[in-house]
Parts: sequence; C-alpha cells; structure tokens
Amino acid sequence: MTVPTLKVEIGFDLTDNPVAPFFRLDDPVQGRLDNTEFRLGGSLFYDVTDFVINVDVQRGKSAILSEFPPGECNVSFTNHGRQFDPLFEASPFYPEIVPKREMRVTSGNELVFQGWIEDWDLDYSPSGDSVATAKAIDALTVIANQTLDAFTPSVEKAGARIAAVLDRPEIGWPSTLRDLDEGTVDMAANPVTQDTSALTYLQNVAGSDPGYVFVTRGGKFAFRDRRKAPTSADLVELGEGGIGVSDLLVNYGSELLFNRISVSRQFGGTAIASDVASQESYGIRDLVVNEVQLNNDSDLIDFVVGYASLFSRPEYRFDSVTVNLHRLSPAFQGQILGLEIGDVCKIAFTPNGIPPQIVRYVEVREINHSILTDSHTVELGFDETRYAPLILDDAVFGRLDEGTLSW
Repeated sequence: MTVPTLKVEIGFDLTDNPVAPFFRLDDPVQGRLDNTEFRLGGSLFYDVTDFVINVDVQRGKSAILSEFPPGECNVSFTNHGRQFDPLFEASPFYPEIVPKREMRVTSGNELVFQGWIEDWDLDYSPSGDSVATAKAIDALTVIANQTLDAFTPSVEKAGARIAAVLDRPEIGWPSTLRDLDEGTVDMAANPVTQDTSALTYLQNVAGSDPGYVFVTRGGKFAFRDRRKAPTSADLVELGEGGIGVSDLLVNYGSELLFNRISVSRQFGGTAIASDVASQESYGIRDLVVNEVQLNNDSDLIDFVVGYASLFSRPEYRFDSVTVNLHRLSPAFQGQILGLEIGDVCKIAFTPNGIPPQIVRYVEVREINHSILTDSHTVELGFDETRYAPLILDDAVFGRLDEGTLSW
C-alpha cells in the first residue's frame, strides 16, 4: 500500500516576479500576442508540495449540540533556502509570503481543505534547519467577521432564509460556493437588528430547523437540515466487513442526556417537554434553547418532543475511529477521502471478538487529517443518525427500525 498523493498549493500573485508564467514584453515565448498560455497577471495556484514536511487538518465539531467552528489547516515547510521568508527578496514567492493568501490541500485527487492563510510562523535554528508554518482557516471565519444591516425577512424555509442572507449586499457570498438543503419548517419573519453577527444569525436559523451550517472541504458554505436521506448504496462501511480501522472509541454516558426540554420562539411562546420515566431514573437534566426562529407554535412543540425523544436516554455511541490510509487500497482510500461532514457510515464491531456484533449507522461530524511524507492518518468523529427518513425500497433505510416516518 502507498500513501495517497499529496498536493499543497498556495495562491500567489507573482505578476512582477520574472519566474512567474505571465506575459512578458519582448520575450520570444511569453511575449507572443496570440498566446493563450501566459496571462497578463493576477493570482495563480503554485504547487509547493516539494517543500512540505507535514499537514494537519481539523474540520468539524466535538459534540452534536455545539456549533461548527472554522476549519483549520497547518502546513509546515522546509525553509532552508528562505523560500518562505517574507523579507527575502530572492525567494521565488517574494513578495507574497503574507496572510490572506488562498491555500488548498489535495490528497489522492480529493480536496481535503480549502481556505485562507491567517499567519506565517517562522522557526529558525542556528544549525540552519528552519521551518515555516502556514496556518489557514476556512471561509466560516469570513462570515464570522461580517455583520448584517437591519432587515425584515419573509416567512420561508431555513434553506431559503440562509440563501437570502448570503445574497445580501453586505455579505455577497457567491452562489457557486453554496451547498444548501431546503429545510423542513418555516422560519418566522422576525426583524433582524442592525449589526447582527451574520454567522450567529445563520447558526440560529439552521439550529431552528434543527440543522447546522459549516464549510465543506471544497470551500462551500453548507446547510444540512435534519432530514438526511442516506441510501445503502452511499454508505461507507467501517470495521468488520468494511474498511479496517486502527482505533475505535465508544462513549456511553450522560453527556447527551436531557429529559426536560424547554424551547422558546423569538417573539413567541415557550414549549416544554419532559420524560418523567427518565427523570425518575437519572434525575432532572435540563436543556434550554432560546429564541429559535420557528414561525409556528406547532413546530415548536414538535421540536421539544423530538428532542425529548432523542436525548432522554443514555446513548451507546461510536465516538470516533482512526483510519491509516497508507495501509489501505486506493479504492478504500478514495472512499475515506471522499467523506464529508454529514455523510453517513456503517460501523460493525465485535468487542474483544465476543459476539454479538454491534452495528451502528453514524453521521460524520468531524474529519481530521495528519499527513507526513510516509503516512496519512484520518480521524473521523461521529454522531448517531437521529433523523434519517424512511427510504422506500432501500436495503437499510427502508426498514422501520432504521428510517423514521416523522420528526
């Protein structure tokens, strides 16, 4: 087995650098007026893989009820020749070793990260063994730094509301960089106040469905509503009978145990649902959600009842697995590298080889990569599939004990 081919690229504007592939007057090759290869200038992605020491990517969140933070990617480069020194004018990348340059990382022809460099850390050793580290974050931080002007939206589904916010002139998010589900219930026409945080508002809308927003590995702003529709044909199978894993962590406890749920609508009512049997067994454990954007009290009632049914019992949960890509076939490598947050996997595991086998269908909530020249390890974090709808005629999600007919 081999390590998937790694490629790291940075978007540099080297228009004035003589080594860059741009149009040059009086040059016999780059100066031809009828050429289509050498452009006049601008940013291009340059392959810097030859300098890479390691790559670490962290995308996702640690728990189902938390919000997604911006994805992060740190790439360390050898800097023996000062190629990544912002003050070294002889560098082939001068003067572009600066923040806010786009970076993308590909492994085995699959994008695993796309974002913007926030910082360059330079570590110089007296021996000359110098390292430069580019620290990048994804586009979620761009939205986090923007605020909304005052406006009053229409009554619409969560997906349409998110699209409308991204369309606003103070945001101007490209339509080509979106991956939005429709949403399942109507959002209210509640006025939005001046200078409201754009990301906080979008997270509130998504959580009211309830769903979530994040940025994909390809740099798209994504919304996933609660009604995921996986099919058995799309499943990536892990563990016994599937792709081998090196570590498997199981959690069984009360960190997601809530048996009294209180949810209030912004400018509306409050609904409370209690699981008395759970309270008698485990004590009262409260979950409070304020100012959801739901338009109807009937949807609010569905929300609290749905949450009470989901969280009122301790959960035996496959929390994470570790996969060593360098020990897998190219086909299995492609399946792991093709996973995205929100995808559904099957895990089969027989603890200590003692039957019965445990099988769970889980939703990917976290994808972390650790890449060296001779290894590539992926850690996948999971939540239980909680809202998968019934899919008629599907071998897995067409069964009543897997798919659900309602909330």
